[in-house]
Amino acid sequence: MRRVTLVTIAGAAATLTGVVIWRVRRAGGGFVHTSVAQRNARLVTIGARTGARHAAHVVRTAAAPAERRAALDAEHQLRTAADVTAALGELKGALMKLGQMASYLDESLPEPMRAALAELQQDAPPMAPELCAQVVRAELGDTPERVFAAWDPVPLAAASIGQVHRATTRSGLEVAVKVQYPGVDDAIRADLVNTDVLFRVLSLLFPGLDPKPLVAELRARLVEELDYTLEAANQRLFAGWYDQHPFIHVPAVIDELSTTRVLTTELATGSRFAEVEGWSQTERNEAAEAIFRFVFHGIYRLHAFNGDPHPGNYLFGGNGRVTFLDFGLVKRYTPDEVALFEELIKAMCIEHDIPRFRRALEEHHVLRKSDAITDGDVRSYYGHFYEFVLDDCEIAFTPEYASETVRQMFDATNPYAHVAKSSNVPPAFVISQRINLGLHAVLGRLRARANWRRIANEIWPFVNGPPSTRLGEAEAEWLEGKTEQAG
Repeated sequence: MRRVTLVTIAGAAATLTGVVIWRVRRAGGGFVHTSVAQRNARLVTIGARTGARHAAHVVRTAAAPAERRAALDAEHQLRTAADVTAALGELKGALMKLGQMASYLDESLPEPMRAALAELQQDAPPMAPELCAQVVRAELGDTPERVFAAWDPVPLAAASIGQVHRATTRSGLEVAVKVQYPGVDDAIRADLVNTDVLFRVLSLLFPGLDPKPLVAELRARLVEELDYTLEAANQRLFAGWYDQHPFIHVPAVIDELSTTRVLTTELATGSRFAEVEGWSQTERNEAAEAIFRFVFHGIYRLHAFNGDPHPGNYLFGGNGRVTFLDFGLVKRYTPDEVALFEELIKAMCIEHDIPRFRRALEEHHVLRKSDAITDGDVRSYYGHFYEFVLDDCEIAFTPEYASETVRQMFDATNPYAHVAKSSNVPPAFVISQRINLGLHAVLGRLRARANWRRIANEIWPFVNGPPSTRLGEAEAEWLEGKTEQAG
């Protein structure tokens, strides 16, 4: 079967639009920004080298004995993965984000490539200490060693837009300091200017799509990530609402040490995602439940969705305790947008009224009216995205289910691709689609089992169901106390 995976689509879009931020390390550890033409040339070079290697590999394996071919394939995958990951780690910015997503969204990705790309979630190549010190001096008025009582020059994590250092404030508080890569803001803005080709690509892939609002929404959210004052405001929103929560923790922002390009928060510790994958089924279930509750409470109570659910953005403490990191990509919803989400859930999950569900999609220009699409087609295509909350029963998330979500959205050969081609993605749905991609992938990696419908019933304000789990009971008690304090 010819499959169009997320990696293929994202790679094609990135290539055509020149979403590349290329830097060359100098002897002093700095980065030199080149022109758009040079960045595109570098991308072509990477592609040509990979293509040439693949062609040589095909010839080599064709002449090799059958028992030797598996070893040659593994060697080829490892070398290619190392090259691609190294390149993306230095490119930073938008293209590195695609590498992060590819590392966990689709289980069909070869394991060496997945493992290598997973390093980009928190362990990308860092900038030189001198560059980091320059940013801190420009933003906070002095070198890191003078601004803070203690400063670790080796970053805790390095990602697509900035890197995080451990430090201690003059008052003795241990903190995490995120420092933005110098020049990454100008590079991303420059690469986001050229969107005409992306419009054409999306229109070809999804004939029912109006690409302009979608691309405008993506551009707006990505540019917002560059302003750490906006991220600080987002983090305060979530930290304030989850204050004293029994198992969800959001680090507090240290306002006096935060600026547009430096964000200082209280230091959080815990186990990383890869370690949690080896925990017991019960521990993984509760970690996944905490993430699930965090996502949907955000939408239905805060009217905000932290739109970057990926394994590098969590720290785990056991017994369901999860710390949530990185609030750069947050979508805030209007009451009307949340009302639409609620209407779709009521129609699909509670009433099982597909004509009502379809009318809501058509009225809000999510689905184009077409006699060629039956109600059964609508149920089969869109029902997949609600499958885990359709029925009152225990369901296990799996990597295969997450990959099926990718195929449902992007595979032109699936039986309901004609529904996808008649579908549109209004701005309210652009970031929330990360639930279908990122959240499903994260919970699939944890292989989490639960009665998600009962948990959802607790969260949905139009149901307000009773606690159904141990964590639900603890959260209900916390919510009751929160209500009493507000009263």
